Amino acid sequence: MNVLWIFAHPEPRSLGGSLRDEGLRTLREEGADVRESDLYTMKWNPVVDAGDFGSAARGDREGYRLIVGATSKNAFASGELSEDIRAEHEKLAWADTVIVQFPLWWYGMPAILKGWFDRVFVKGFAYGVRRPDGRTSRYGEGVLAGKRAMVLLTAGAPEATIGPRGVNGEINDVLFPLQHGTLWYAGMSVLPPLTVCGADRVSPEQYDVAAEALRGRLRTLSTSDPIPFRSQNGGDYDENLVLRDDLAPGRSGIGVHTS
Repeated sequence: MNVLWIFAHPEPRSLGGSLRDEGLRTLREEGADVRESDLYTMKWNPVVDAGDFGSAARGDREGYRLIVGATSKNAFASGELSEDIRAEHEKLAWADTVIVQFPLWWYGMPAILKGWFDRVFVKGFAYGVRRPDGRTSRYGEGVLAGKRAMVLLTAGAPEATIGPRGVNGEINDVLFPLQHGTLWYAGMSVLPPLTVCGADRVSPEQYDVAAEALRGRLRTLSTSDPIPFRSQNGGDYDENLVLRDDLAPGRSGIGVHTS
């Protein structure tokens, strides 16, 4: 198994850093090949600009303006994406499983990780790919189909507050933009996330429990059932990409997009 571990935390001595180290050690003990993108150590540039796209973004033409989607697709097709983006593409092509690890900040990813997705998941690579029948390959299809992904999350909130009736909401709702709108959109099968709560107040005993939970999840990466998101082109959605009336009748919201 080839595993790419994407780590987005500014402090390697944090709870997140300790869990990362434990996870990498466990995977190697299990015989996995592991590569890492430690974004803060890499000093990853999170900002999309014309410099990402080589001559595809030449600004010397009259009336030129940067259209990120189209320009990134041209740069990807011509091999002119910046070197740091191409290096991450090579890692993703090599990996069959991706771990995305970060602390939950303001209900989302740290900016450096959001910027990794902004710059790496370019058109032609992670989206904007068409099937032979002309339909767009997304939500379960695409270049990254066949790969697995799992989110490893640390959150400062107590566990009781992250749930269906907790003030912070249910974790799969909080992560829907990443798990469904990014990873599944690009074709990856998404395993249920592992969330470690109360991150700033974890006792040694609680850390041992979290580390054991992580080891268990990593040992079953290739066999665990993914979240059963509905595929776009599997028949559950009509020609307008709206869920058919006979599926989840009377319901709406995020939950209807799982079967």
